[in-house]
This record gives sequence, structure tokens and C-alpha cells, in this order.
Amino acid sequence: MRWARYEQGGAVHHGQVQGEQVLEIDGLPWGEHRPTGRRAALSAVRLLAPVVPPTFYAAGLNYTQHLKHYAALGGPGAKIPEKPDIGYRAVNALSGPEAPIVVPRDAGPHVHYEAELVVVIGKTARRLSHADALSCVFGYTIGNDVSERDWQKVDRTLWRAKNTDTWKPMGPWIETDVDLAKARTRVRVNGKQTIDFPTGEMLFDVPTYISAMTRYVTLHPGDVIWMGTEGVSPDLKAGDVCEIEITGIGTLRNTLQAGE
Repeated sequence: MRWARYEQGGAVHHGQVQGEQVLEIDGLPWGEHRPTGRRAALSAVRLLAPVVPPTFYAAGLNYTQHLKHYAALGGPGAKIPEKPDIGYRAVNALSGPEAPIVVPRDAGPHVHYEAELVVVIGKTARRLSHADALSCVFGYTIGNDVSERDWQKVDRTLWRAKNTDTWKPMGPWIETDVDLAKARTRVRVNGKQTIDFPTGEMLFDVPTYISAMTRYVTLHPGDVIWMGTEGVSPDLKAGDVCEIEITGIGTLRNTLQAGE
């Protein structure tokens, strides 16, 4: 089942996607809700990031090839992590499908995509075992963890290298029925495929992350966990169209735009 967050007529709604239509609901998909009886064509609405999370979590260095590339950029070595490592992103950076990725004028040439599976939490979770970890998951969507590598190397934190406004596109919707064992992540830049990898071949899978995280923090409905990326991105520039497809979910498409 697919759930979207969208804007129509100046108002923001949630709804269930059925084919080329969206059926509006009153309430949140992961909470109590009821159908309003109103529907609209997908082509007549503007899809937004499918959730604005209370807390925005991001897994670090969770795929082998990306880990090696990070080490080559001057990261703390290519040693495989021994346990899940979690970080945070800023909600201000969120945007939706088809929204522009605005690159400030003083950004360096090494602006990269990071194609990520996004886990959407649907229930309050604390101290879940590995076996029970997926019980709190509502569904999955797609994220692009846009990153500026020069800033990433020189700044003390990731405040602008990863959290600049518009640099976290997410969408196009939440899919509740995904077989991660069969899913593949593919990225296309200007129509040319640049990477293709098995989505589920992570160093630490979704249940491992959730069980480790909930030992210390409480996950709440609407929280998201971005699960990391594989491989290396080409340098992106204004005008480039970046598409991230995860089989079973859909395609997140955004265009880079020059900023001030």
C-alpha cells in the first residue's frame, strides 16, 4: 500500500495512492485515520516529502564500497565498523519529489548524490529485540542525501555539507509492502545509469539498526532512518537531473539548480 503527502489548493493532505489517483484521508497513515471521500489525480497534486519526521536519523557508512571511498577522501580509515553508527540530519533540508536541489554559489565542484533506503517508523519503540525490530516499521521510502565533499572535509560538523536547504529530497511516497531481499537501488543522472546495487546488502540491516538504537533512544511514529548508500557519485552540477529508483517503492526525481 502506498501513502502520499501532497499539496492541493494551498492545503496539505495525506492520502492513499491507488493507480493514478490519491484518496484523501483525515489523520495520519500510521495513526488513526478515516477516508474523506475526496480523491484527486496524481497529476493534479504536488507530492511533498511523505513525512516530516520528529527526529531524522541517518545511518553512517553502511555499504562496503562507499566506506572505502570515504576512507580515500580522508575519513578515519577503511576498517569495517563493528557496530551500527547513527547520526542525524536536519528537517530544514527536507524537500519532495521533483523539487529543485538548490546548490549555493560558493559550493565546490564535488556535490554528490547518496541514494538511500528510508525506514519510516509507525509505532513507539523502545528496547526492541532483533526479532521484533520490524514491528515498529510502517513502511519505506527513498532519500537522496546530497553532500558537498569539500565542506564535509573542512567543517567541524555536517551542518552545511549535508544539511543545506533542499538537500534532502525524500519520496515519492511511503510503500508499506517491500521485499528488501529482492530490492535493487539504481541511480540515473540525465538518463544515464550510474550505479545499481542490491538495496538489502548492508553491513547492518534494518532490524540490527533498530534494535541497537532502541536500546538507548525511543523511536516515535513518523521518525525516519536513512540507511546509507553504496558506491561513488559523479560530480553534479546545475541542470543535472538525478533519479533514484528502488524496486518495489518507486522513483525519486530531482533537478539541481544554481543558487545564490
